[in-house]
Amino acid sequence: MCVAIPAEVLEIRDGNIGLVDYGELKQEVRLDLVDVKVGEFVLVHVGFAIQRLSREEGLETRALFKDVFSAMEN
Repeated sequence: MCVAIPAEVLEIRDGNIGLVDYGELKQEVRLDLVDVKVGEFVLVHVGFAIQRLSREEGLETRALFKDVFSAMEN
C-alpha cells in the first residue's frame, strides 16, 4: 500500500516539473506519469504525481488528512 497526498498544480516548468501546493507546503514534483494542467489536483507519491483528481476529491481528501493529523496531535 502507498500513501499519496493530494496537491494542486500551481505551475508547470521545463522538464515536466510541477510546482504543487499541499495546502501549507509547496514543492516541486515530477509530472511524467500524468497529463495535467495548472489548477488541477493530483495525488503525489514519493515526488511523482501518480493520478489526477477532481477539484472536489482533492479538497475533500486534503480536509480528511488535516482532520486525521489534528486528531493525532490531540
